[in-house]
Amino acid sequence: MEPIYEPHASPVQLERLNRLFEAQQASYDANRYPDAEVRRTNLGKLEKVLLDNIDAIAQAISADFGSRSPNETRIELFASIEGIRHAKSHLKGWMKSRRAGVSMWFAPATGKVMPQPLGVVGIIVPWNYPAYLAIGPLTSALAAGNRAMIKMSEATPHTGELLGNLLRSQFDESLVCVINGGPDVAQAFSSKPFDHLLFTGSTAVGKHVMRAAADHLTPVTLELGGKSPTILSPDFPMETAVKRIMFGKCFNAGQTCVAPDYLLVPAGKEQAFIDLARQQVAKFFPKMATNNDFSAVVNPRHRQRLQGYLDDARAKGATLIELNPAGENLSATGKIAPTLVLNVNDDMKIMQEEIFGPLLPILPYRDLGEAIKYVNARPRPLALYYFDHDSRRIDRVMRETISGGVTLNDTIIHFPQDDLPTGGVGASGMGYYHGKYGFDTMSKLKGIISQSRFDTLWLMHPPYGRMFKTIYKLMTGRN
Repeated sequence: MEPIYEPHASPVQLERLNRLFEAQQASYDANRYPDAEVRRTNLGKLEKVLLDNIDAIAQAISADFGSRSPNETRIELFASIEGIRHAKSHLKGWMKSRRAGVSMWFAPATGKVMPQPLGVVGIIVPWNYPAYLAIGPLTSALAAGNRAMIKMSEATPHTGELLGNLLRSQFDESLVCVINGGPDVAQAFSSKPFDHLLFTGSTAVGKHVMRAAADHLTPVTLELGGKSPTILSPDFPMETAVKRIMFGKCFNAGQTCVAPDYLLVPAGKEQAFIDLARQQVAKFFPKMATNNDFSAVVNPRHRQRLQGYLDDARAKGATLIELNPAGENLSATGKIAPTLVLNVNDDMKIMQEEIFGPLLPILPYRDLGEAIKYVNARPRPLALYYFDHDSRRIDRVMRETISGGVTLNDTIIHFPQDDLPTGGVGASGMGYYHGKYGFDTMSKLKGIISQSRFDTLWLMHPPYGRMFKTIYKLMTGRN
């Protein structure tokens, strides 16, 4: 068994990485177009891995976090299983060549688009949802007929070891394999000449991954993050909004790439939001220290990072409101209570960096135009949330802002939808996957035109005389 984690890549790890990459390339060369039945069988094996090991996966993830809600992990696994089932049920349709039009000037030739496996796909997985963000891309890769290598995060070694063993029990490593190890292994992994590379993680690391991929012109899908805004309209029911916003912020203790990062609330309604948020968190988590439903922050480094944001904000004039219903001391639990942050400004780190934790800055706005302007003055986020029932205002926000995805009148629920494209824009990423979008991303959509037995293009062949000039004038309206 490979080591759970080594701070530096060992020769054994690098040799294994090289050997498995070459084995997957050879496997692809031996069968470049697996049929639908082979792909459905592979997806069925993946589904079985999850269904048979829900508790074991939940325990491994909780061990990595110190305390991770097993029920939140069940939700994570449910979304993964749904994605597999969706792919299985639509696979034959996705695999069919798609009819494509041909210009009238090339008739009676016919066109089509043929989805074709790319080869070997690399998947780099972050620590926050180590199962879902490994299985989702893997589902797309297998549905598209590829081989896949998965690099797990060094921050979740128990999950990486378990997932490696589980997948090895169902798949030959020439088809699917898991690579564990630290940053040096990740760097070596991203430098491989994959046929496609999908990375989920921070914007800063995403830049390094893209640079490494550029050496081989490897196409990349980058699922990054950023500061996803939430805008609350003046007349949306406050109690409903608070419940949904705080759920999105507290799920996995805010360690979600599409978690609400900051809230724009109508000026004068800040206190109403605070009062209801305090009540709602008390309903969700009457106690936190021993409550398995409230997850810990993954490790000391990230806890120190979040505490640093709070200390910096306080020192620069912010007001911190900790939502800790039982008034518990959480310092020994690895948990951080949900905290509302008021009187924030752009000089504070909490407004400069993606939070990735249970901290929620609240900013008042006077009119919708001001809120839109605030969002648009910042890098384009991975998600945007808008609470309103007024169709004209909704349409305005949708037209005038750009984000990776949107949930209206709720938070985070757009992300696991298999019929919606998931992907960022600008600083929050590029490309997309999930469902058919993932299948297409991990396929070569080959355009094919077939010439008819009889054609008219001979009229355009040299020597270019009177007939050519007549037809050219018909085509362009110019001599």
